[in-house]
Amino acid sequence: MARGPYNNLPPHRFWRAAVSSVPPFAVDPIVSTPFTIGAADRVASAGSCFAQHVAKRLQASGYVYYVPESAPPGLSASAAAQRNFSVFSCRYGNIYTTAQLRQTFDRAFGRLTPEIDAWTRPDGRIVDPYRPLIEPDGYKTIEAMHAAREEHLRHVREMFERLDVFVFTLGQTEHWRARSDGVVVPVAPGVSGGAFDESTYEFHNARATEALDDMLAFIDSLRAINPKSRVILSVSPVSLLATYEDRHALVANCYTKSALRVVAEEVCRARPSIAYFPSYEIITAPFNAARAFAEDQREVTDVGVEMAMQTFFAHFTEGARKTPARFQSATFDAASEFARASNIVCDEVAIEGS
Repeated sequence: MARGPYNNLPPHRFWRAAVSSVPPFAVDPIVSTPFTIGAADRVASAGSCFAQHVAKRLQASGYVYYVPESAPPGLSASAAAQRNFSVFSCRYGNIYTTAQLRQTFDRAFGRLTPEIDAWTRPDGRIVDPYRPLIEPDGYKTIEAMHAAREEHLRHVREMFERLDVFVFTLGQTEHWRARSDGVVVPVAPGVSGGAFDESTYEFHNARATEALDDMLAFIDSLRAINPKSRVILSVSPVSLLATYEDRHALVANCYTKSALRVVAEEVCRARPSIAYFPSYEIITAPFNAARAFAEDQREVTDVGVEMAMQTFFAHFTEGARKTPARFQSATFDAASEFARASNIVCDEVAIEGS
């Protein structure tokens, strides 16, 4: 009998062997990685809410989580957390979209100066439109905001110039941008400062091709100033909190995650030393989702995070074992898991109170 091209392929390429026959919570979708993180590698991160889990686990595991913009001496731990110190490598807050990432780089290196400079809150305090939730009390003057912004962008430059590995979680395609120059803001105007004015701002839902162009431009810019940099991409499993499109949130979320997954795939194929970490697949797989999501079916529980991060460390760290990651089952308390998940800083949540 003739033999087809699928004969003698390894088991991980077949659903029955790789998924159906594997015990629950033990499916490891990573076959290989183009590089691993060494003990001395400076690892920086940015992205959506889920990206914070990677940062926390790296810090707790003894790896070099690179934080050039650290809290000033004398600031208490609680005050530092409120002001977003060490939530990411720099105090840029959530970077949800590829356009925002690209523009953050360009602003840091003086290649982009947005026309919209500052927002004013109802209480008269000033906020930075490009990281409006960084300072809970806002700034007293525009000059104070400018000084803080320049200091922040100096640290962003340092981060990109010196990092060894950059971990970025793609989160959304929907965003708001200025009509004048197309510069995006992380939250809708009027939510955390400024005023919603349709003549000044417009809603945009990026196509996959646009997001791909943003990511390739960012990586090429990064490699121009840091040629040895490596990048790990993932797609956030955390669903959209709301959509501005006139359609069901479930449908809007499916488009966003599908587009971003395509972008991650295309970037990995287009540039060297780019890896994809399948946190999205691990968390949202039907056999994991029941325990990986909190009661709101959106936030990821500690159980879900642990499933993803065990797999991450099994493959992406120096000396990583090459056997599949095995998640150790634990007692699941839905209420406590939801409470822990709610501690993650998520700028997007501000829209529910606007």
